[in-house]
Amino acid sequence: MAHGRDCGRAGRGGSLTVFGECGLPGVYAIEPERHVDERGWFARMYYRPDFAEHGIDFTPVQVSVSSNARRGTLRGLHFQADPAPEAKLVTCTRGSAFDVAVDLRADSPAYGRWTSVELTAESGRAVYVPPGCAHGFQTLEDETELLYLISELYDAALQRGVRWDDPGVAVEWPEEPTVLSERDRSFPDYAW
Repeated sequence: MAHGRDCGRAGRGGSLTVFGECGLPGVYAIEPERHVDERGWFARMYYRPDFAEHGIDFTPVQVSVSSNARRGTLRGLHFQADPAPEAKLVTCTRGSAFDVAVDLRADSPAYGRWTSVELTAESGRAVYVPPGCAHGFQTLEDETELLYLISELYDAALQRGVRWDDPGVAVEWPEEPTVLSERDRSFPDYAW
């Protein structure tokens, strides 16, 4: 399958949150504008009008945090199946991660392709992953934490995954995983 690399920095514009497309339809790198003063900085991570302006109907109903002690930890590739596929807005609040989205939408021109975004606490960048895409990440340093805003309530019966090293996807992870759950290791190859 064709794949993508890091989608790069979003272009600068007039809104408080700047969106840059990442090579897969509906996947965006999002860079908040930081307002800096003597106290530090403040940034708006999610502002519904900005999302609507880009044609994204995203209303979070759940917030989750992933804390990862060791560099090389790999989580994914996860998705929630119909009838409640979920969209995610993911940012790194500590450390750094190589974040990946895989297009599983059969009607998409990018079906089977992947893209990556480097998320760091320093940059404040986030990635929006639409419904119908699998998501995963690999930590690039110890003590990395990611924050997720999610559009659907968690439903264990709808949880699915694609194996991290599925040859049909061929994600180019930065390194061999040092920590990988048995669940993630045992996901099947996706039925392309």
